[in-house]
Amino acid sequence: MKLSKKSEYACLALIELAKNYQTGLVTITEISEKNHIPKKYLEQILLLLKSARFVQSIRGTSGGYKLSKSPEEISVAEIVRLIDGPLAPVESVSHYFYSHTPIEQNKKLLSIFADIRNYIAEKLENTTFQDLI
Repeated sequence: MKLSKKSEYACLALIELAKNYQTGLVTITEISEKNHIPKKYLEQILLLLKSARFVQSIRGTSGGYKLSKSPEEISVAEIVRLIDGPLAPVESVSHYFYSHTPIEQNKKLLSIFADIRNYIAEKLENTTFQDLI
């Protein structure tokens, strides 16, 4: 598993929104400037997060973005899977994106990658955005 910049930026944006969960809306400009995320790229990411119902937007001069649910209800794993797909290092050990791979020929090697997947999945599934603020 390798995080894309898009996943990294999505996580940073969600942390910013989590910090402001109780206080209200955050503008794209605020998120962009505080986290050094290109504004146009952030717009695309927020649109994807909105379509997946992780964030809501309000239009207008006093508008902005906010989380659709509390930060403790959103795991890092959900966001990484949304943006980058499987957490597993090879598809043959993935729970959600399984497909056959050549590595299945060696059960011991397959087991190592399954252990890696299990560790990564457990860590990311048990880390919420509340934990990150």
